[in-house]
Amino acid sequence: MFDKWFPPKKMVLPNGKIVLEKRSRLPLTLLTLAAVTALSVNLTGFSLHVLFTRIRQFFIILGEMIPPKWSYTPQLWGALLDTLQMSVLGSMIGALLALPFALLASFNVIRNKAVVTIFKVMLSLLRTLPTLVTALIATFVFGLGPTAGLVAILLFTLSYVGKLLYEQIENVDMGSFEAMESIGMTRVQAFRYAIFPEVLPRYLSTTLFCFEGNVRYAAILGYVGAGGIGLLINENLGWRDYPRVGMIILSLGVTVYVIETISEHFRKKLN
Repeated sequence: MFDKWFPPKKMVLPNGKIVLEKRSRLPLTLLTLAAVTALSVNLTGFSLHVLFTRIRQFFIILGEMIPPKWSYTPQLWGALLDTLQMSVLGSMIGALLALPFALLASFNVIRNKAVVTIFKVMLSLLRTLPTLVTALIATFVFGLGPTAGLVAILLFTLSYVGKLLYEQIENVDMGSFEAMESIGMTRVQAFRYAIFPEVLPRYLSTTLFCFEGNVRYAAILGYVGAGGIGLLINENLGWRDYPRVGMIILSLGVTVYVIETISEHFRKKLN
C-alpha cells in the first residue's frame, strides 16, 4: 500500500541500468507516532505544566522518608515473611502447573487441535488479567490475607511461564522426538526423554526470573487486602507516616536485591 502511494524512486546506474529505490518509511512512521501521541495527550488530559509544577511534591515526600524509622524494623518481619512466602509458593506451584499446560498447548506434541486451542486461550485469558485484579477477585473467594495473594501470583506465574514454555517446546528440533515415537514410545514418554531435557534449563531460568518479579508484585497486593508488606505500605501512607514507609521500602529493596543477585547467579549457570 505504501509503495502504491509513494512510488519507488528511479535511479540510473552508470551502465545505463535502471533500478528502483524504495521510499523511506521513516517520515510516515514519525508522523503516525506524532498523531498517536497528540491523541493520547488529548484523551488523557496530560499536562507538562502540571507535571513540572507538581513533581517537586514527589521529592518532598521522598525527603520525608529519609532517614527511615529504624525502630520500625521488628514490626516488618512478619509482613515481609508473608510476602516472601506468597512469592515462593505461588511461583513454585504456578511453574509446576505451567508444565502440563504448556505441553497441552504445544501443537507439535499434541495432535488434537481443539485441546491445543483451548489451553492456549486459557493461558492468554490468564495473562490479560492484571495481578491486582486477580488478587482482588481472590479476596472475595478466599478471604483477606496471604492466601488470596498466593493465588494471584500462582495464576500469573502459570500464564507467564506457560506461555514462554510452550513457545520453547514448539521451537525444538523434533528429530529425537519422532525417533523415540518410532521405537514404540508414547508421545508423553517421547516428550519426557527427548524434548523436556532440552527445554529444562530455559524453563528453570524463566521460573527464577518470574520469581524475582513476583516478590515485587507481592509487595503491592496488600492494597487489595491480599496481605504481605503492601498492607503496611498502604496503612502507613494513609497515616502519612513517611519515615515508616521509607523503612519498609528500604527493607523491601534490600530483599529484592538479594533475591535478584542469587537468581541471576543461578540463571547464568543454567544458560
